[in-house]
Amino acid sequence: MTTPDTQRPRAGSHILRTALRRNVGAMAWGTLLMGLYQAGETAFPIALGLIVEHTMRDRSPQALGVSVAALAVIITTVSLSWRFGMRILQKANTTEAHRWRVRVAGRGLQPVARDVDLKSGEVLTIATEDADQTADIIEVVPLLISSLVAVVIAAVALGLADVRLGLLVIVGTVAILSVLSVMSRRIGSSTREQQARVARAGAKVADLIIGLRPLHGFGGNHAAFRSYREISTEAKRQSVTVARVSGVYAGTALALNAVLAAAVTLTAGWLAFRGRIGIGELVMAVGLAQFIMEPLKLFSEMPKYVMIARASAERMALVLAAPPVTTPGTERPAAGGDLEVDGVRHGALRKVRFRVRAGEFVAVAAYQPLAAADLAAVLALNVPPDTYEGTVRVGGRDLAELAVEEVREHLLVNPYDGEIFAGTLRSNIDPSGTSRTVPEAVEASMLTDVVALHREGLDYAVRDRGANLSGGQRQRLSLARALAADSEVLVLRDPTTAVDAVTEQLIARGVAKLRRDRTTLVITSSPALLDAADRVLVLDEGVITAEDTHRNLLATDEAYCVAVTR
Repeated sequence: MTTPDTQRPRAGSHILRTALRRNVGAMAWGTLLMGLYQAGETAFPIALGLIVEHTMRDRSPQALGVSVAALAVIITTVSLSWRFGMRILQKANTTEAHRWRVRVAGRGLQPVARDVDLKSGEVLTIATEDADQTADIIEVVPLLISSLVAVVIAAVALGLADVRLGLLVIVGTVAILSVLSVMSRRIGSSTREQQARVARAGAKVADLIIGLRPLHGFGGNHAAFRSYREISTEAKRQSVTVARVSGVYAGTALALNAVLAAAVTLTAGWLAFRGRIGIGELVMAVGLAQFIMEPLKLFSEMPKYVMIARASAERMALVLAAPPVTTPGTERPAAGGDLEVDGVRHGALRKVRFRVRAGEFVAVAAYQPLAAADLAAVLALNVPPDTYEGTVRVGGRDLAELAVEEVREHLLVNPYDGEIFAGTLRSNIDPSGTSRTVPEAVEASMLTDVVALHREGLDYAVRDRGANLSGGQRQRLSLARALAADSEVLVLRDPTTAVDAVTEQLIARGVAKLRRDRTTLVITSSPALLDAADRVLVLDEGVITAEDTHRNLLATDEAYCVAVTR
């Protein structure tokens, strides 16, 4: 995301209002066309009744021809209004769902930490299923209004034949909606719980996929699968509960609609028997009684869909409305600047101080892995600047003063476990397709043998999470991506732990050559990378305890010798 999100939805209802407000034009046209469709559908039995009435009375071929032409106009109107009305509404629905998916995904990618207790798998469910169900409100409202149009037209037409028939439709519709609105609340609460449990199951699957190889390594895969089975079973039970409640709702709606239709039919028959209405009006009433079941069914289902859309919107609000833990600045660092860590205290770090001058290649030998992880987290903005002591400066400016997008453009921290995406080697190295240093990055990271191994070269297909690559190949691919970005300041954490010593030596030389005159910090215990650096900083017990070249430290510092010698 390159633009700050300044309009944060406060709740599910706010999200729904935003969706409706953003699609007023499409909904207006959709409502007009779907209302025309329902009016045409309602007009059909009315026209049949009038045809019967006038044909029996006039017995005129001309009147019959006019009636047939009127029916053709009604049928054409019904067909075209449905076709174009649904096209407009479904396009608006799909577009709106896309917008919310992008917003949820963008918020999940925000580097500033947020106080949301959701795993990535749950965010994925929110960005897909919940976004789609929230956008359904775009179709629900026009269909609700158009169904109301059909019910009103039917009530008016029947009321003109006999007031009692019109009142019966109105009172029956109000009674049906009153009963179903109460039932829809149960569906809403059950759906919220179902969505939460399905999302937890999805998050568990994501965790299992990430840790599948180590799980197999120590035999923990069966226990992990049992854990997933339990979570999935809970989701299944809740889904069955939702299906049961929805089934009761649908059955009740159908039964009530049938009762109303039967009541209208029987009342019309009784009125015709008593001579209060004619044969044509009886035909119209029977036809409307049969037709009215469809808009009544649609009308009665709308509260359920509204509750489902609101439940999904409230889940999206968990991500979208969460306040940021810290507010990023608006400044940008100076071009070609340096990197300075001044008295940072966080986790295992204790008043860490050092400076990497512009164009310098510096290595940090961290004796404790936790300290290395904490330092990388601070530099990567995974830890908000206002939650630790001390200051980190990039290009002469405090991180807290800089816009996150500017920091990302200027400073790249390549994670220890860089993610590999489904695609090709090329798309993983250069996701944006704008890098001009892909060949150099491939060579410096020693990914050349992987490229040469496959006939497709850089277009070789990579499976999700790099499943068809070895650990060393995945690590080199991640390093190539970091080098291809060609950022002014690059921070690498243990980029060669999964490669052999010879390859590691070649990578160290390649990185030093490619990053010449560019600011580079490598957090590593690799002798090859330490030797390639201009100077080495020793990070021990959370503080910098020594600073010199790798070879001088080997000659003078016994603890350093023990820590980095392999």
